[in-house]
Amino acid sequence: MLLAIDTSAGTAVAAVDGDRVLAERSSGDTMRHAEAIGSLIRDTLAHAGREPTAVVAGMGPGPFTGLRVGIAAARAFAFGRGIPVLPLVSHDAIAFEHLERESRGGPGTSGALRDLLVVTDARRRERYWSRYEGLTPEGVPHRVAGPGLAKPGGLPTAVETVEAAVVSAAALGLLAERHRSAGVPFEEPQPLYLRSPDVTLPARRKRVTR
Repeated sequence: MLLAIDTSAGTAVAAVDGDRVLAERSSGDTMRHAEAIGSLIRDTLAHAGREPTAVVAGMGPGPFTGLRVGIAAARAFAFGRGIPVLPLVSHDAIAFEHLERESRGGPGTSGALRDLLVVTDARRRERYWSRYEGLTPEGVPHRVAGPGLAKPGGLPTAVETVEAAVVSAAALGLLAERHRSAGVPFEEPQPLYLRSPDVTLPARRKRVTR
């Protein structure tokens, strides 16, 4: 079983096993990641009734404060149990969920979408974006550009745009299972902040004179 955690937008946690979602909990509050993450993990594991063998961490892109809460929680949980962390780009989970639905030809879909733009809120009147061209032969999203940061008027164009408020931890976990079963490498374990945090330390200390 995999425990999937993402705080790049809201806060989402899920337990997945193969192609099954055992439990999922989420909060759309973008300001209280730290307050929500512990109870969401606890409730998800209690509902799943099993211990995970690895933790999937959404690496963003996302605002600095919120994103680091989920990554820190994933790393701390994995360290405490001696299990690995599997990093993935959060936008890939959004694309995976959408493209999988399209590939199955569900209601309201064309079944052949090849050009998709995923967009999430970056605050400061900006957007994070990633562009995809369908699924690879292994069944994972083929990201051809991004993640990037732009003003709404500067976003790339695509056949379809999906703007997501919360990243599905279930989709993140299912994508991780697809990576493992197909032997597709995971991402680098580096958070995708794409810009500096709002609060920074001064470059030089001021001299104090008496």
